[in-house]
Amino acid sequence: MRRSFLQSAFALLGTAASLCGCGYHTAGHFSTMPKNIHVIAVPVMENKTSTYRVEQKLTAATIHEFLVKTNYRVVPDAGGGDAVLTGKVLSMEVVPLLFQTTSTATTSTAQATAMLVTMRCEVTLTDRATEKVLYHNADFLFRNEYELSTDVRNFFQEGDPALDRVAQDFASRLVAAVTENF
Repeated sequence: MRRSFLQSAFALLGTAASLCGCGYHTAGHFSTMPKNIHVIAVPVMENKTSTYRVEQKLTAATIHEFLVKTNYRVVPDAGGGDAVLTGKVLSMEVVPLLFQTTSTATTSTAQATAMLVTMRCEVTLTDRATEKVLYHNADFLFRNEYELSTDVRNFFQEGDPALDRVAQDFASRLVAAVTENF
């Protein structure tokens, strides 16, 4: 009788737990933003690095990510949004990660086949009406590996799609961090 009671109690607890939910959610589909935020202003980020146009690429990718992954309307003017997302690109480092060596009888050469991109940014999302900081990260760190399909010298030249890939990956992580408050 006692065993039957314990089994029933555990079954009831299990059912209650499944009905209440566990708090898990799919990344990118949950927002902790206040309900009064409908329009997010994303002015061009500030570039403190020597990487040409990185701030423009990151801003464009962030706007695109907000439009694709959230229900927020996005405007470029800081005065036009319910909240304003500002950012500074503080540093960007690109270092070879993997090499492929080619050897002959007299020479040996190595060429990078993968690069590690590390970027540090300062990001702040502020409610324009109350001036309350909704999200702030003084050291938003983005790090990712990229395989090279071309010569290393062409990896970050203007017009090369590598910077576009970096910007898209960065924006995906940034938008998730801002909307989910991680």
